[in-house]
Amino acid sequence: MTKYIFVTGGVISGIGKGITTAALGRLLINRGFSVIAVKIDPYLNSDAGTMDPFQHGEVFVTADGAETDLDLGNYERFLGIDLDRRSNFTTGSIYGEVLAKERRGDYLGETVQLIPHITDAIKQRIYQIGKESGVDIVIVELGGTIGDFEMFPFAEAVRQMAMETEHNNIMFIHVALIYTLPSGENKSKPTQHSIRKLQELGIQPDLLICRSSKAISDDFRRKIGLLCGISPDCIIEGRDTKLVDEIPIRFERQGFASQVVRRLGLPDNPPTSNRWAEMVRVLRRPEGEVHIAVVGKYVKGTDAYLSVAEALKHGGIANRVAIKIHWVESGLLENSNLEMTDNRENGLNQVFQGIDGILVPGGFGVRGIEGMVVAVNYARRNQIPYLGLCLGMQCLVIEFARHVCSLADANSSEFAPETAHPVVDLMEDQKDIRNLGGTMRLGHYPCQIRTGTKTYQAYQTTEVMERHRHRYELNNRYRDLFEAKGLYPSGVSPDQNLVEITEVQDHPWMVGSQFHPEFQSKPLEPHPLFRAFIEKARNS
Repeated sequence: MTKYIFVTGGVISGIGKGITTAALGRLLINRGFSVIAVKIDPYLNSDAGTMDPFQHGEVFVTADGAETDLDLGNYERFLGIDLDRRSNFTTGSIYGEVLAKERRGDYLGETVQLIPHITDAIKQRIYQIGKESGVDIVIVELGGTIGDFEMFPFAEAVRQMAMETEHNNIMFIHVALIYTLPSGENKSKPTQHSIRKLQELGIQPDLLICRSSKAISDDFRRKIGLLCGISPDCIIEGRDTKLVDEIPIRFERQGFASQVVRRLGLPDNPPTSNRWAEMVRVLRRPEGEVHIAVVGKYVKGTDAYLSVAEALKHGGIANRVAIKIHWVESGLLENSNLEMTDNRENGLNQVFQGIDGILVPGGFGVRGIEGMVVAVNYARRNQIPYLGLCLGMQCLVIEFARHVCSLADANSSEFAPETAHPVVDLMEDQKDIRNLGGTMRLGHYPCQIRTGTKTYQAYQTTEVMERHRHRYELNNRYRDLFEAKGLYPSGVSPDQNLVEITEVQDHPWMVGSQFHPEFQSKPLEPHPLFRAFIEKARNS
């Protein structure tokens, strides 16, 4: 029978529930158990697709085309598996499902209420994931903070599940903050209040993860255990670290996984794999350093590019080097920026001083686009390794059209609908779409890689599946011109109609992908494009 673990958080948002869920999943997989992770988000949006990246971080796209919370990226990277749309649902999607049933008459005249109809729908989603996946353990992260009124339906649903299921099939893990005073003294009051709120909802945590900036003493554990009704042995220290990849190792040393499997009535087998520990050793002791400039429009909130940053790190792991990311606000490179107008080339040289490679990530809207084009131009002229992702490929196309093909006003029809040369244009099947949510080209699509290209050297195969999130594509009207001038379509759709990857032929390594390779990169399986990009940047 499938076991269920519920992870809750208290005191503040961003406490680390997602990383705790992901790290625990990694430890259980290391022990030979099959695991799937789920994120429940208590907002009314149907999904994350239309949410502001500054506020919410990146939208992570699954293979089946779901636009999900960024935590699913953490789950995939730590667990080393591909998830699907079942692993993320929201209050909005639950209410939408229940109201649709009510309109169809499925409730046969019942008064539709929060309890039991909403809570039953939540439970059904969770049970269904366990049944359909057939895994040993489902780990469910409850988004938000215990005590928020938005959390109540989910807390009540999982409380009911605990009542309906045998004791050793469900457990609760709570993540809470230990506040450290300027004097260095740890204070437990926030954690105490957080657990009291959880207990008021009828849930008693089996394990407590204490987020803290310093070590937690045994005496402090005993104090928390006494006041919160938790055995001191079941209190795990979650100390701050800049290297999140080492968190599973820290948890393992404290017996976290052993506590979990024993509570669930599972055999406490020793880990069967040490690949994760070996990977962390590479991160701790790199053989060099590579500096990458990420030129984007959301760099002030770098969670908007979380998967990009992680994929760069994975490329570093593959090449045994540390990656230093230099975040560059694309708008600062535009002509309108007064700091750049007096001596533009010197200004650009200062921005990119010491940079080994330039990456332009995805995004939407016209803001900062011209600055991205400037970055592409600088990389091409100065022979700096370049990787463009989605919008980053489109900017590569625009720059090449303007400065190599002499199409001075070339642009994307997204940014300049009246341009005489729409070298990037809205896809044909997108032209009649009105609703923005969930209507882009999303998820896995095949791509045929052409031999004899830098792209093929990276992939070492002629067909791949990659994840997409876009409406605009390279305009095929200009395809022959581009190829004649040296912008080669190194990856295309099976029907040859869509250019998925382009590369500049007379450049050491300048590649743009219409898809998002960062979504498939994992620490133990770095994506080929990021591996090749960092290799070229290291050796440039």
